[in-house]
Amino acid sequence: MRWRDMRRSENVEDRRGMPMGGAGLKLGGGGILLIVVLSLLTGTNPLDILGGLVEEAPPSSVESGPQRKRPQDDPHADFIWDSLGDTEDTWSRMFEQGGGTYEPPRLVLFSGAVQSACGQASSAVGPFYCPPDRRVYLDLQFFRELSERFGAPGDFARAYVVAHEIGHHVQNLLGTSERVQQQRSRMDQAGANALSVRLELQADCYAGVWGFSAARRNILEPGDVEAALAAATAIGDDRLQKQSRGYVVPESFTHGSSAQRVKWFRTGLESGDVRRCDTFAARP
Repeated sequence: MRWRDMRRSENVEDRRGMPMGGAGLKLGGGGILLIVVLSLLTGTNPLDILGGLVEEAPPSSVESGPQRKRPQDDPHADFIWDSLGDTEDTWSRMFEQGGGTYEPPRLVLFSGAVQSACGQASSAVGPFYCPPDRRVYLDLQFFRELSERFGAPGDFARAYVVAHEIGHHVQNLLGTSERVQQQRSRMDQAGANALSVRLELQADCYAGVWGFSAARRNILEPGDVEAALAAATAIGDDRLQKQSRGYVVPESFTHGSSAQRVKWFRTGLESGDVRRCDTFAARP
C-alpha cells in the first residue's frame, strides 16, 4: 500500500505515554480483544459492556489537552496520520456530491488506557468510536494482535480497521447511529444484537467505499485486498466464537460473521457506491 502518497491529516491526537488521570479502568490479563470475546460469550453488544465498565467523564476532560507533536521516524504513527488524511479527502468528496459538508473526526492514539466522552477505557476494548466527542480511539498494539494472533498482517489490513471506525463516524453524521440506538432500546437482546450487526456491516461497507477510492488512485499494491479480506475474516463473530469456546451462537453475534463482513466490505470495495451499503434493507 502506497500510504506515503496520501495526504497527512491534522486531526490526530497523540496521547501515548501521557498520564490519563483519574482512577482509570483496570482490566486484567485478557488481551486487547477481551471485550469482543466477552460480548460473544454473553450475547451482549460490546458498546453495552464498555458502557458498564467506563467511568463517566466530566465535560472538560474530553477537550483537547496538551498533545505531543508527531514523533520523527515513527512509521506506525505516520501510517495513521496518512491513512486518516486519505479518508478525510474521500468522504469530503462523497459528502460534497450529496450537497453536504463532511466534518472529520479526530483520532486519538493512546497506550494502555484513555479518557473519552464515553468514559475511561482500557486498550482491551480495541479500537472504538465515541459518538459524543466524535473521536476514534486506537492503541497501536491492536495491530500487533491483528497480525500475530489473528494472522492478518499488512498495511491495508490496518487501513481497513481505521476505515471501519471512520465508517461509524459517517453513520454518526448521518444520524444512523442514533436511530439504531433508539430502536435497540426497544428490543430484546437478540433483536438488539441483530440490529448492531447491520450497523457494523454498514461500517464495513463504508470502509470498502474508501478502499474503492484508494484503488482508483493506484494507492493499493498487489496483495492489499487479500490482506484486508483476511482482517475482515479474522474478526468475524463466528470465527472469534469458535476460537474462544469451540462453538457458534449466531443470535449472539454483534458484528457479523466472517462471510458477512467480507461480503459487505467487498460490496463497498467493488462498487464505491454508498447507496449499496444499505445493510438495513438487506435480507437477513
